[in-house]
Amino acid sequence: MFFKRALLPISSLFFSISLLATGYGLLMTFIGIFLKQEGLTEGVIGLINSAFFLGAMLAAIFSQKLIVTVGHARSFSAFSAIMVMAFLGHALWFDPWFWAILRLVSGFAFYAMLIVLESWLNEKSSTDDRGKILAIYTIVFFLALALGQLLLMLELSANTIFILGSILVLWSLVLVAVTRVSQPVLKPFERYSMPKLLSIAPLALVGSFIGGVFIGAFYTMLPLYVLNVFDQPKVVSLFMAITILGGLVAQLPVGMLSDRIGRRKMLAWSGFFGAGVFLLMLILPLIWRDSVALLYTVGFLLGVSLFSIYPLSVARANDVFDENTDLVEISRTLLFSYGFGSFIAPLFLGFVLGFSATAFFIVLALFAFALGYYSLQSERIPEDHMNVYVAVPAASGSVLAEMDPRMDEKWVEDHRPHPEPTH
Repeated sequence: MFFKRALLPISSLFFSISLLATGYGLLMTFIGIFLKQEGLTEGVIGLINSAFFLGAMLAAIFSQKLIVTVGHARSFSAFSAIMVMAFLGHALWFDPWFWAILRLVSGFAFYAMLIVLESWLNEKSSTDDRGKILAIYTIVFFLALALGQLLLMLELSANTIFILGSILVLWSLVLVAVTRVSQPVLKPFERYSMPKLLSIAPLALVGSFIGGVFIGAFYTMLPLYVLNVFDQPKVVSLFMAITILGGLVAQLPVGMLSDRIGRRKMLAWSGFFGAGVFLLMLILPLIWRDSVALLYTVGFLLGVSLFSIYPLSVARANDVFDENTDLVEISRTLLFSYGFGSFIAPLFLGFVLGFSATAFFIVLALFAFALGYYSLQSERIPEDHMNVYVAVPAASGSVLAEMDPRMDEKWVEDHRPHPEPTH
């Protein structure tokens, strides 16, 4: 039985991931709201929040060396301590530049912890089960993100939020500390050339970047816009949760359609549909003042579009490349491109939103329209070269690609992390 054989032994890892994702969703949205209520401009808030995604990019580059050196359990403990110190540092002293440093540190620690947990899942995922485990991971991650948004409806004080976030991280550490899952050994990897990937699979790379721009804007800037319009943190939290759930619900139908008609057309649909939703958010603000139900509906539609772009881009890359030995590094390169888009989005769009909400949505709509147009202009992939669509959480570490069921069976077994020898 799948539950008893494969899922139960790693249930503590899933609980740990859910706690981290809940804290991630809670703090990401709350900090923007808090800074806005403190009177900071959207541009400064964008600068502060972009530091989180910069930390995430640094984690993808540097954290694995530390994990390989000291092991999973010790490195997870270290990253947990760093993240807790960063969370509590917010409650210690309020200064925008100090908070930017704390956001960078917490972004690094969060994504490094994901790398540890995902490599553990990879080590315990058999060839037959890794697709199911990846699907469960995706569902758990989305639901935990939505739960983090809903916690904002409790209207807790700032210090309580930071303490709660710290408790969630420490709780995840406890679950990891008592797990019986053997510690894997990560193997060094060579980075794939981004210019080479751009020349071979340009749509995948462009889609990952634009998807990152949208997700970065969603977590950092859209809450500020909703707060400006409705002036109610509860409305912001519910809007964010519904949008995330829209992304979760979309994964299955988007995947089935992309397997049938191709990633190119589905990426084009995501772009044009997203552009329409952004323009709808632009032209209906007066109606939203009287109808939060309309806002929530539009948010759900927005999630359907935004959270589909990155997994569609990964699927497009898998369709283009035939050599399985390339796919893990390709996925990591796409993730880096996605992270770079998430990093620059609040940097640039924060100042745009501070200047004009109209300009903010026009810029987002232009990005979405450009994705749709570029997708239609891209080369069509023959049906016999297409892989199956696999839902991949956008906020994932750099080792999640090794759990992808599209990987060649022999390659996976040859490259799977192995348990550390016991003495």
